[in-house]
Amino acid sequence: MKKPRAKLKTHRGAAKRFKVTATGKVKRSKAYHSHILTKKSTKRKRRLRKADLIHKADQKNIRALLPYA
Repeated sequence: MKKPRAKLKTHRGAAKRFKVTATGKVKRSKAYHSHILTKKSTKRKRRLRKADLIHKADQKNIRALLPYA
């Protein structure tokens, strides 16, 4: 009888930081929008609110951390 393969564990830190879109791309939130906001312009803060996609070079590594996403 064949031994079943071990289940892959999701990297919980990555799971909290990234979401996979329906097309398989990985979304991330932008940094520098949690504190010390008074000196940042309204335009800059507005741009930081929007989610962004991770770079193509990092895609493979992040997907490995999220095996069931």
